[in-house]
Parts: sequence; structure tokens; C-alpha cells
Amino acid sequence: MKQFLATRLMFAVLALLGMAAASAAEPALIRIGVLQYGTVSWELEVIRRMGLAKREGVRIEVVPLALKDAANVAIQGGAVDVIVNDWIWVARQRAEGRDFTFVPYSRAVGGIMIHPDSGVQTLSDLRGRRVGVAGGALDKSWLLLRAYSRKTLGEDAATLVKADFAAPPLLNELMLRGELPAVLNFWHFAARLQAAGMRELLGIDEILRELGVAGELPLVGWVFREGWAQRNRTAVEGFLRAAGEAERVMRDSDAIWQELRPLTRAENDATLLALRDGFRAGIVTTSGAHAQATARQVFGILAQEGGTALVGSARALPAGTFWNRGADGEHAKRRE
Repeated sequence: MKQFLATRLMFAVLALLGMAAASAAEPALIRIGVLQYGTVSWELEVIRRMGLAKREGVRIEVVPLALKDAANVAIQGGAVDVIVNDWIWVARQRAEGRDFTFVPYSRAVGGIMIHPDSGVQTLSDLRGRRVGVAGGALDKSWLLLRAYSRKTLGEDAATLVKADFAAPPLLNELMLRGELPAVLNFWHFAARLQAAGMRELLGIDEILRELGVAGELPLVGWVFREGWAQRNRTAVEGFLRAAGEAERVMRDSDAIWQELRPLTRAENDATLLALRDGFRAGIVTTSGAHAQATARQVFGILAQEGGTALVGSARALPAGTFWNRGADGEHAKRRE
């Protein structure tokens, strides 16, 4: 009997030690590569301020990066676990045998902004005129505009206008000086132009509708390796729940935007409101399956316009480009 009681006591002590070790365990670490001054840093700041990741048992380490290419290199080399990129890049990587996968983050992708004194009312009014384009000749918005122009005007935008490819801040500066009548810029730069009195001529949603794409298209998202996510599924799901809660707060609370104001570098109230409203408009509300179906349709358009320089050897959206979370629609439901 004494031996039995001693054995029971030993197991009880071991159990208590195990529970203590578990409670003292470090939260799961996720290293996120973030472009300096990128809008994703706003959401990560909300997660930090509100302790949302800690609540999920996750510790986020933000790794600042200077350029988009640096983010791609960092995740390919294992220096970070997660970055924000578009599903086109993920599709190309998967076609080449790499196991990157994608969870939608935002559908905010900008549009064509015009100067109020430009005399421009329609896309055809830009014929022969300079148009600033951010992101280069393979930018997704530019490629979609080319397809739109070909369908609606019978002419490729690449020959319709004189495209000036340049960095987003420079394009905004030239626009505000009146040196460019129009620019196709990323959404947060377009928001700044709107706050400064410029107006939108054509948005990506309108372009997609004209091209026969009716569904919501999240273009950018969280990107990570599928194998890594399978090994760290609890942490990944916890992080995504934290991100979803942060977006809910940013959607519903005006006060949080005042706290984020220094990070947004908004020069005035109008700019802050434009950035706030642009971010909110980009929050994904559709299910993963619906977004993936829309992406398959858009992939064909982009592949035709950008060719192998854009999509590599991919001929269709490869299986696994969108991460299978096991509960389709969860990504949308967590934002309700």
C-alpha cells in the first residue's frame, strides 16, 4: 500500500510539474517581414496595442524590410515566416514546386486618379497623354487596365497613353504639381491624392466588372510556406484570428485611427479619413472558396496580359495557392 501511495504521489508531482512547465512555456513565435511604412504595419500595431496575439498564445516579431523584393528573398531564405504579397506571386512559386500559400488580407488595390484641371472625363480623353503608373510594367492594376482598354476602346492602354513608370511617392508629387494629368497608383497613395482634391476616374472594381469578373477579388494576403503552417497550425490560426480581430476594430472604431495617426503619416484630417476609409473598403468579406474562384478567373486575364514574365510556367491557378484552412468561409465570418 505504501508503495502504491508513493507511486500515486510521484505521478501527481510529475503532472503538476508538467502543468507548470506548460504554463511557463514561451508563446509560439511568428516572424513577419513588413515593408517599412507599409499599411500592414497599421494592423500589426493594433494587434500589439490590444494584446491580440498574446491572447492567442502567439508572439509576433516584426522584421522591417526595405523593398518588396527583399520580402520575397527573406521568406524564401527562411529569415521570416510570413510576408504580405499577392496570390499571383504565390501561384508562380507553386508552379515551380515551392509550397507557398496565401490567405486573403485586403482587396484594396487603387485606381486611376486624375487632376481636376486635366479636362479628363473618360479613359479615351487620356489618349496620347502621360499617365504615371506605379509598380512597373507587370503591375497587376496596369495589366488589368490594358485588358479593360482593349475591350472598351479597342486599343491597348500601352499604346493609348504614354506610361511613366515610377515610384508611388514621386507619382503623387508630380500629380500634385500638375505635371501629370493622371496616375495609376496603389490605394493608400490614391487616398492621399483624393484628400488633396484629386478624383478617381476608374477603379479596379469597375475594371473587373467590365472584364466579366463579378466577385470580390482580394489581391494581397498573408503568404507563408504550407509545410511550416501545417507544423505550426495552432499558431497560424491564432495569428489569423488576431489579425481578423484587429481589422474588426479598425473597421468599427474611429478612435483607433487617431492612435494610428503618427504611423500613417497623415498630414491632416482629410488624409487620415481617406486612409481610414480606403483601408475599411479593402477589408475582405467574401469566403475563401469564393475568392479563389474569382482569382482563377482573373488569373487567366493576367496571364494573357503579362505572359511568362508574370506567371512563369503556371497555366492556371495551381492547387494550394489559397490555403485550405479546413473551414471554408471562416476568414469572412471572423470579420462579422
